[in-house]
Amino acid sequence: MGVRTGLFARPQVEGFDQRPKHEAGENGQKPGPTTNRAIGWGNVTAWATKGGLAMLDHALITGSNFVIGVLLARWLSPEQYGAYAVAFAALLLLIMLYTALILEPQAVFGGSAYRGVLRGYLKALLQLHHATALVVLVVFGVWAEVAFKLKQPGGLPGALGGVALAAPCICLFWLARRTFYLEFSPAFAVAGSLLYCAALFSGLYVVNRLHFLSPMSALLLMGLAALGASVFLLIYLKVRLPVSAGAPNLRETWRRHWSYGQWALATALVMWIPFNIFYPLLSSFSGMAQAGELKALMNFGAPVLQAYASLSSLLLPYAARVHDREGYAGTNVLAWRLSLLCASGAVVYWVPLLVFKGPAFRLLYSGRYTEVAYLLPVVALGSVAWSGYLGFANALRATASPASVFVAVSVSSAVALTVGVPAAWVLGVRGAVWCSTLSELLVFVMTLVLLRRKVRSASDAVPMLQELPLKQLGD
Repeated sequence: MGVRTGLFARPQVEGFDQRPKHEAGENGQKPGPTTNRAIGWGNVTAWATKGGLAMLDHALITGSNFVIGVLLARWLSPEQYGAYAVAFAALLLLIMLYTALILEPQAVFGGSAYRGVLRGYLKALLQLHHATALVVLVVFGVWAEVAFKLKQPGGLPGALGGVALAAPCICLFWLARRTFYLEFSPAFAVAGSLLYCAALFSGLYVVNRLHFLSPMSALLLMGLAALGASVFLLIYLKVRLPVSAGAPNLRETWRRHWSYGQWALATALVMWIPFNIFYPLLSSFSGMAQAGELKALMNFGAPVLQAYASLSSLLLPYAARVHDREGYAGTNVLAWRLSLLCASGAVVYWVPLLVFKGPAFRLLYSGRYTEVAYLLPVVALGSVAWSGYLGFANALRATASPASVFVAVSVSSAVALTVGVPAAWVLGVRGAVWCSTLSELLVFVMTLVLLRRKVRSASDAVPMLQELPLKQLGD
C-alpha cells in the first residue's frame, strides 16, 4: 500500500505515534540520541501541561457529578432524590467493576504490549464493551421490572431503568477518554469532557424547565451526553489511529484483562460497600427520603474523595519509585508523609465547612436537609481518616502488595455490614453515618498495621541475610 498524500493523507497528530512498533525503540521511543532531547525544561513544561490537562479532565467529570447531585437535591422531592441516590450507588458499582476489568488493564497493556497496535486493541475493547453492555442492560432491566412489580416508591423502577440505559454509554465515554491517555494526549479527552458537561447541563436545564425532571430523566441525560461525547471521541480516534497488523482478538484481550484485573475487581467490590451499601439499606428500612438525606450529607465529602482519587494516580508511581530506590525504610517514611499531607488537606477543607455548616446546607439545598446537618462532623471524621488511609494504601501497593490493601478493605467492609445493617435499621441515617465513619477509621488503622508489619519483617530479614556464610550466599 502506498503512502497517501493530499487531502486524504493521515496527518501526524501530536501524541499518537504513527510508526509501526518495530521501527520504534524500547517503550516506543526512537533509539539513539533523539531520546535525550526530551530531557530539559521543555520536557518539564510539556509534562506539567499534560498533567494539568489530566487533572482538568478528571475535575470536569467529578465536578459535574457533584453539581448534578446538588441540583437534584434542590429540585427533586426527598423520596425521588433517595431513589436517585440508590440508583447512582448502583451506577458507581458498575463503573468500579468496569474500571477494574477494562480501564486499568487498558492503561497497562495499551502502554506496553499493545502500544503499536492501538487501533486493533481498541476494536477488541469495544467488542468487550458491547458484551458488558448487554449484561448490564439485562440485569438492570430485570431489576427495574422487579422494583416496578413490588411498587417501589420514589421512582426507583424508572431510576434503575435509567441506569440500565445510561451505564453502557457512560462506560463507553470513559473507555474513549482513557484511550487518549495511552499516548499522553489528555487535551482531546478534555474536549470530550467539556462536550459532555455542556450537553448534560443544557439538557438538565431544559428538562427541569419543562417539568419532566425525575431520577430516570436525569440518568438518561447523563447517558445521552456521554454517548454524544463518545461518538465525537471515537470518530476522532478512528481517523487518527494508524492501521497496523498483529492486533489482539477478543479472546486474547479478555484473557489478559481478566488475569490482570482479578485483584482489582475484588478490591472494587469490597471498597464499594462502606460508601454505598447504606443507600439501599436505608431505602428498605426507613424509606427513600432517608436515603436522600444520607446522599445530601455525603455530597459534602465528595470533593475530597474525588480529588484524592485523582491524586492517587500520581502518588502510586512516585511511591513505587521510592520503594525501588530506598526500600521499605524509605517507603515507610514516605507513607507517613503522604498520610499526614492528605489528612491535613482534608482538615483544611472541613474546618470552615463545619464552622458554617448551617449556611452551607441552606446555600446548597435551599433550606432542605438541615435536620441532618448535626451529623456533618461525623462525616468529616470519616473523610479525614480515609484521606490518611490513602498514604498507607499507596505505600502498600508500591511494595507490590495489593493483597494487603484488599485485606484491610475487606475487614472494613465486613464491619460495615455486620454493624451497619442493624445500626441502619434501628438508628436510620445516624446509624449509617456512624458505621460508615467507623469503617473508614478501621481501614486507616488496618493499612497502618499491615505496612508496619511489612517494614518490620523486611528489617528483620536484612541481618539474617548478612549473617549467612559467603559460600551459602554464593549457592
